[in-house]
Amino acid sequence: MGQQGFDWDATNVVPHLAAWPPALDGLLPGWREPVVSFLTSPAGQALSVRLQAALDAGAVVYPPEPFRALALTALQDVRVVILGQDPYHGPAQAEGLAFSVAPGVKLPPSLRNIFKELQRSLGVPMPADGSLVRWARQGVLLLNTCLTVEDGRPASHARWGWEVLTDSLVGLVAAQARPVVFMLWGGHAQAKRPLIEQAAPDGRHLLLQANHPSPLSALRPPHPFLGCDHFSLAQRFLQSKGEKTIKW
Repeated sequence: MGQQGFDWDATNVVPHLAAWPPALDGLLPGWREPVVSFLTSPAGQALSVRLQAALDAGAVVYPPEPFRALALTALQDVRVVILGQDPYHGPAQAEGLAFSVAPGVKLPPSLRNIFKELQRSLGVPMPADGSLVRWARQGVLLLNTCLTVEDGRPASHARWGWEVLTDSLVGLVAAQARPVVFMLWGGHAQAKRPLIEQAAPDGRHLLLQANHPSPLSALRPPHPFLGCDHFSLAQRFLQSKGEKTIKW
């Protein structure tokens, strides 16, 4: 499966991972070297063995393009990082961007809560679909901490090795001189905070924490997602640093 353009929609792309490893020619500047370095490392090779074995056994693995976030947002363009956990595990949902679904796909509850908070915080109307490609193309890195999942089995590829790569990518973003907003929703994302602080000890980035937007935790104290104001805080921070704000 080619990666040209990564304009994914459920009508013209096989909605699951067809082969491993995928082509890397679509990766934008800054990402190819760390991805290749990971895939050739012991952790990356072990992951490849497990993924290939799963595919050979007939497992349906999502998304069709695990590195899609790195093909839509170049490293030097990152202004906001939103970290998810693992991809959606239902058919035709995951499209390689954290929380995003392709046009025409019913909004998952977590994404619906994200849009609710966006509407409450900035008055942005509920969008017509759940694709977040428009965010990615503005410098919002939508990265899951685990980049693949098996159909119907949430967290099935957790601790397979993906975390080694995503730790590296988060650290790479944090090491950039450009101030970045990190939205850390839930325990998986918040576990990356020490990596960010270690890479940028001067505190130049804005780190925002709240519960995961899942209905199971979105209203739970002490840091409920609904009402967190992360989107308005991000806009104010970017503006204060002379950066373009995001057209959410």
